[in-house]
Amino acid sequence: MKKEMLIGFLVALIATSFGCYIFIEFFSNFGFYKSLELIKEGNLEGKVLMLGALANFFVFFGFLKKKQIYRARGVLLETFFIAFLVLFLNIFSK
Repeated sequence: MKKEMLIGFLVALIATSFGCYIFIEFFSNFGFYKSLELIKEGNLEGKVLMLGALANFFVFFGFLKKKQIYRARGVLLETFFIAFLVLFLNIFSK
């Protein structure tokens, strides 16, 4: 059970990272590293993380469709982790 939740958590972490990369790569007019600098200067890390976390919906429903409930729970756990991280970044970045 814990192993399955860990797998779900790690898959969701990869999906969030991939979602952030896709967002930066396709919706920025600058290069990847320049975009990262601009995101950091503008304190937009939380917003980019939340947009990247949208990829977790696909992973979550994929696990549910395959009846892998514990992996889906791991995805939810990672999504809540990202939400609290964004909250933390928004509170302490001002």
